Amino acid sequence: MNEFKKIVVERLQDDQILRLTLNAPKGNVLDKQMMSELTTAIREEGRQKHVKALVFVGAGEHFSFGASVPEHQKEQVAEMLVTFSSLLRTLIETGKPTFALVRGQCLGGGLELAAFCHWIFASDDAMFGQPEIKLAVFPPIASLILPYRIGQSASDDLVLTGRSITAGEASACGLVHSVSDDPQAELDGFIAKYILPRSAVALHFAAKSARFEMHQAFLQHIAAVEKMYVEELMTTADANEGIQAFLEKRKPTWKDA
Repeated sequence: MNEFKKIVVERLQDDQILRLTLNAPKGNVLDKQMMSELTTAIREEGRQKHVKALVFVGAGEHFSFGASVPEHQKEQVAEMLVTFSSLLRTLIETGKPTFALVRGQCLGGGLELAAFCHWIFASDDAMFGQPEIKLAVFPPIASLILPYRIGQSASDDLVLTGRSITAGEASACGLVHSVSDDPQAELDGFIAKYILPRSAVALHFAAKSARFEMHQAFLQHIAAVEKMYVEELMTTADANEGIQAFLEKRKPTWKDA
């Protein structure tokens, strides 16, 4: 059995529900270690035939501030991107219904992980955004999956502006299933009513088929989008300046090149 340092794995409802907590508050940053631990936990625990659903939640006040900015630097970003996409490939292969319980900030890679889930249950104060453009980069995973989740126009808005939207706005565009002051209770009630009474094998195949088109598009195109990021975007001055300026906590100076 693996010992996890950045996630907490819980087996609930007679081992039918696997709860995976991003356990690195305040920001629960999705660095390579956390991504790898999630991948291992899903492979070892999530694929058990009696598991009916996976639940992702962030420890503390926030779901996740996103992927590690230091790991976005030119020397590290290729490995980070592959580690993240490998996590999502594992979710696709596992084929289980997935939930994200979101409180506070759900940004960047955090939103990409949450959006990959079938349902998002959010607190009233939850905020969602893809702020990568502010650092002169873009979100590869969100670019591929958000059009399926919320439509092309709403996806373009998040990816191109970098703005954050409220839980209410996220609900209105179809990203979030439920908004309440007690999202845990809402999620628990939903699982009790719609997941636990169902056949685990039926849920497995329904989960795989329900998003077959989205998942196939992701699997077909993610390598090309990652290549664009690493071999084209990261050769520009502005992408490197944006990351460095963030790390140095200063305003970036763009060269538009």
